[in-house]
Amino acid sequence: MAFSAAFSLSCTPQSRMLSIQKSQPLAPTTSFVSTQVRQKFLCSPLRHEGFSPIGKNPKRFAGQVKASMDNKNVEVLSKEHLAVSLAKYVADRSNKITKEKGSFTVVLSGGSLIKYLRKLVEPPYVGSIEWSKWHVFWVDERVVPKDHLDSNYKLAHDGFLSKVPIPRGNIYTIDDALPAEGAADVYETALRRLVKSNVITLSSASGFPKFDLTLLGMGPDGHVASLFPGHPLLKENQKWVTFIKDSPKPPPQRITFTLPVINSTRNVAIVVTGAGKADAVYTALEEDERYDKLPIQLVSPEGELKWFLDKGAASKLYKQ
Repeated sequence: MAFSAAFSLSCTPQSRMLSIQKSQPLAPTTSFVSTQVRQKFLCSPLRHEGFSPIGKNPKRFAGQVKASMDNKNVEVLSKEHLAVSLAKYVADRSNKITKEKGSFTVVLSGGSLIKYLRKLVEPPYVGSIEWSKWHVFWVDERVVPKDHLDSNYKLAHDGFLSKVPIPRGNIYTIDDALPAEGAADVYETALRRLVKSNVITLSSASGFPKFDLTLLGMGPDGHVASLFPGHPLLKENQKWVTFIKDSPKPPPQRITFTLPVINSTRNVAIVVTGAGKADAVYTALEEDERYDKLPIQLVSPEGELKWFLDKGAASKLYKQ
């Protein structure tokens, strides 16, 4: 069944993406290679948990929604507020976990996610996060050169990583000189070495790597990482990193974390925007059993799972 939420707005007046230049090459990173391995707000949403009928257009509302089924944790916000809320979410977990264990392992994805991390590179977060403690990985990557427009690394570097002082050696990229299968094998081997050096811990429940935070996007078809509906890779339960040569979305060759790795994560945030993804969001959160599960529905981490949606993506969750 569909769910609805009531919200109130507190209205209080309140007075780059970078292109690659030959003279400014992409910053070096730890590459897993075969030989080595701020906008003025007119209104601020008040958080409201619970449900009541909506008699007006839901697009006028934004806030925090807690789904009635399985205690799903969902925030529905304007795009600008989404970026603000996501920054706080990431910063809070970074500060907490860094204090606990002295490091913070973060897994990024591609797509529109990176632009919603933009508030992290502004005060107060840019000066308060212990960036030197971050270790950055990718949940999937296209097997293309790092300066290619399709590269998830280039997207993250231009929009986020180049603006914060994360040590270059703590940014772990694939060996883009290898074919997909080789790049996946080398990335997994490097992850295993980082387990031995205590950069990455293993889940006591699954035995798979337990990253501190994985930030996921979702495609209109419900795919996550490079795990697509109906693809055999959804059933992979032995490998940490695998490859795909026939991606339904170009480019065809990619590497990707497997579902057991994603689901061993301590915190997973799913960031989805745009009305074009509203059907997949509805299917995922309503858990319609008439159809085979979408890849996004198979994301079930050991720790917290939180959804960040803009009003377009959440539009079909409201009763009309």
